[in-house]
Amino acid sequence: MANTARRIVDGDGHIFEDAAGIRSFLPPEWEKASISKMFGFWPQFGSHLFFGLNEVPPGSFVDPGVEGWREFLDAQGFDATVLYPSAFLHFGRIPDLDLALGVAKAYNNWLHRDYLTQDDRFKGMAMIPLQDPQAAALELRRAVKELGMCGAMLTGVGHKGELGTKEFWPIYEEADSLGCALALHAGSHAGLGLDHMNIVAGSNALGHPLAVAIGFVSMMLNGVFDRFPNVRYGFLEAGVGWFLMAVERCTRSFAMLPPLDPNKQYLRLPPGEDITSYLRRLMKEGRVVVGVEGGEPNLADAVRQMGNEGFMYSSDFPHEATKETIGEEIGELLANEALTEDDRDAILYRNAVRFYSFQLATAAK
Repeated sequence: MANTARRIVDGDGHIFEDAAGIRSFLPPEWEKASISKMFGFWPQFGSHLFFGLNEVPPGSFVDPGVEGWREFLDAQGFDATVLYPSAFLHFGRIPDLDLALGVAKAYNNWLHRDYLTQDDRFKGMAMIPLQDPQAAALELRRAVKELGMCGAMLTGVGHKGELGTKEFWPIYEEADSLGCALALHAGSHAGLGLDHMNIVAGSNALGHPLAVAIGFVSMMLNGVFDRFPNVRYGFLEAGVGWFLMAVERCTRSFAMLPPLDPNKQYLRLPPGEDITSYLRRLMKEGRVVVGVEGGEPNLADAVRQMGNEGFMYSSDFPHEATKETIGEEIGELLANEALTEDDRDAILYRNAVRFYSFQLATAAK
């Protein structure tokens, strides 16, 4: 039954890439490349860690296409969704810089044509080639200014350095100039110490929070959040447990082992602040957001500790989540007596609108 009582914005939905549609935006001469004849132009959905004999929820991992997404939004009563890729969650593992940039541009053009122009409720986050930060910065500007994207997705693995290091600062500088969102999205688990995990559920359970936590801590401790304060930073599809762990551990470790920082390039806390209070302030200001799916048992504790401004509802449709499970998760969130009505509105609606900075087309419910 559709929700008609409150506003809900899906902060993290997924499309399934249309290979033919995306390839139509690539240079025709690229079809001569050997990769086009053997594998296609990008890593397919799932690294080797996804190859296993496991069940999936009925109705999951089915490409809904544009019409299926419309039906889903209507059925759930969602006001908008922000769309992320599926196969391209592994985009960071493309080593060829020309290929990475070309594929990113083609994906962004395709998403704009086939989704964003078809329904005002569809919003997009661009793909940018972290393999080449200067080129990524230029593509970020094009995607935001010309294609109307809300910002860009950061891949969790595949790049040479950690996301807080200087090589990625051109991206953050451009995002700071644009005042847009950057969201680190997990989904590719290779290289995290899980390469020989033989049960898919295990690599799925650990890979998402590990990738996000590593990127988050690197960006925070290297001072990215403060050096580029006009960027809104999101950390998606890993639940809330990793965040509570990172806050607790970093608060203690940074107090005991602060860097000497002779060049004043790392995180420098104001007098009287620790990591916990620092992050609480950034979340209140809307500068750091964590994606949640509604049924996390620690969600109310996270809100109590950090405030309700930094947690954003994310459906993950149509991956493991289905229409039925999404309805159940929203029901759990609404029934959670440890959350106030203001908490629920913040998580289900307000925080996503502030993070992605868009106007909703429909009238208020």
